[in-house]
Amino acid sequence: MKERVLKRFTDEIAALERELHVELPKEIQRARELGDLRENAEYKSAKERQDIVNARIAMLKRRVSEIALMNLDRIPRGKAGFGSTVHLTGPGGDVVYTLVMPEEADAEKGLISTASPIGRAILNKEVGDEIEVTTPGGTRSFEITKLITIYDE
Repeated sequence: MKERVLKRFTDEIAALERELHVELPKEIQRARELGDLRENAEYKSAKERQDIVNARIAMLKRRVSEIALMNLDRIPRGKAGFGSTVHLTGPGGDVVYTLVMPEEADAEKGLISTASPIGRAILNKEVGDEIEVTTPGGTRSFEITKLITIYDE
């Protein structure tokens, strides 16, 4: 999981750097050739995009370094943690979630961020534990019926 996120981020960084260093300079040059820069929407747009791309690259590089430093050996054995698949039984029936990084979260696919309310409630819990999650619709209770950690896979 960690490697998949790192690859996705490094691929995005490469694409953004290409845009920043190849495509945007061409756009800016074309816009300059149109004349007066004070009323040149193409120039302003390209410069704004340049700022956005720079900010996104900086954020992605910071996140890559944080993820690279993540020590997966610190994930508890026998308890829910990053990468765990958790089977829950609750008032609405059974649900299955996999705890992932925020960048991979997709509730419709059962991928829940460890930073989300339900993800935080599940962390460090074991089979048989009951959890309560406060949602916009009110508090919901679940019981963990099955747990598969990254060590079990």
